[in-house]
Amino acid sequence: MAHEEWGPLAGLIGTWESGWDGVDVSYHNDDGKLNETLYRERTSFVPFGPVENGEQSLYGLDYRTAAWRDDEANPFHTEIGYWMWDARDHQVLRCFLIPRASALIAGATVEPDATSFHLHAVLGSNTYGILSNQYLDAVAQTTRYDVSVTIGEGTFSYDETTIVEHRKWPTAILHTDRNTLKRVSDDA
Repeated sequence: MAHEEWGPLAGLIGTWESGWDGVDVSYHNDDGKLNETLYRERTSFVPFGPVENGEQSLYGLDYRTAAWRDDEANPFHTEIGYWMWDARDHQVLRCFLIPRASALIAGATVEPDATSFHLHAVLGSNTYGILSNQYLDAVAQTTRYDVSVTIGEGTFSYDETTIVEHRKWPTAILHTDRNTLKRVSDDA
């Protein structure tokens, strides 16, 4: 099934899973240090659109992701949001929320037939920016987000870095996550 309206995001439509290939490097409050955590993940992308904003027309993917450590029944990380394609301006946008009460919009100019691209967001930007609740803004302020995405035949991989200024750590923390998922269904 062709999904030309979704441009470079068309290859993401469906449901994806990984084995224990995910690697999360982050600050662990209980240990007071940076640790590496292996995880498995499940992500679904459901197409919708168009969304009309005056002259702008967006096609989107409603996405949900969850990641588990070990054999936990409940995920240690979840996200909900949208990946959007603006064909007129060649913009890919990722808008998402995490249950730490943080919201983010990342984006970049991407060619319609791209199979890999890089998005970013920075604190204070009116367009591709980061918002956090008052507590996180005071204790562990996120100042930058970058993600590189590669979509292959039946695979989807990402490598993302979130820069966090944590008051319990002497330098900026580079919280990184990377994983390669395999398509398990064309339907989300």
